[in-house]
Amino acid sequence: MERKCPECGNPIFGRADKKFCSDPCRNNYNNKQKASSTNLIKNTNYALKKNYQILQKLCKNDKSKTTRSTLLKHGFNFELITSRRVTKKGSEYFFVYDYGYLELDNDFFLLVKDNRSEED
Repeated sequence: MERKCPECGNPIFGRADKKFCSDPCRNNYNNKQKASSTNLIKNTNYALKKNYQILQKLCKNDKSKTTRSTLLKHGFNFELITSRRVTKKGSEYFFVYDYGYLELDNDFFLLVKDNRSEED
């Protein structure tokens, strides 16, 4: 019985437990198996980085205000955050690493930089 490479279909020669015809076929096969989960992580990290850069650019000092339309114009994705904090007064801040935002009235947002990590 002739064994076939699961990647390219060529015959496999050599050891009885050999699964692929060559190292490139083995690598390609394994890369394809890992691709879907790896792509999800890469895409999520890329989007978080983009959100971070937008907040960093718009929050010149430790605090500033902007509008929803400005954030959206820059490509901000409101679905991706790294954490959230609720203040004692009940205000909910959403953070992307050390930059956060608080939704205000009339589609305005307060942008903040959390300096607590620098104090540690």
